[in-house]
Amino acid sequence: MEHNFDAEHIKEQEYQEELKQAENKDFKFSWVSSSRYLFYLIIACMVLFTWGGCYRLYTKRFEKPNVTIQESTLYTPKYK
Repeated sequence: MEHNFDAEHIKEQEYQEELKQAENKDFKFSWVSSSRYLFYLIIACMVLFTWGGCYRLYTKRFEKPNVTIQESTLYTPKYK
């Protein structure tokens, strides 16, 4: 009877060790690897959004409209 209890106890210890190893490798349980991943993800997103915004401003830049100005309001006005 005591031999059966020892086997169960050993299996439980092995299960707990495997569970702890799995948690160390898992993203949501490992604070160090998850924070490093999130830091690099945020940096990459910031770089991509900045580059995308600059590219968009470069390709869709403001074009001056051709505005007609009255001749009487010029620096040297012309009157009829």
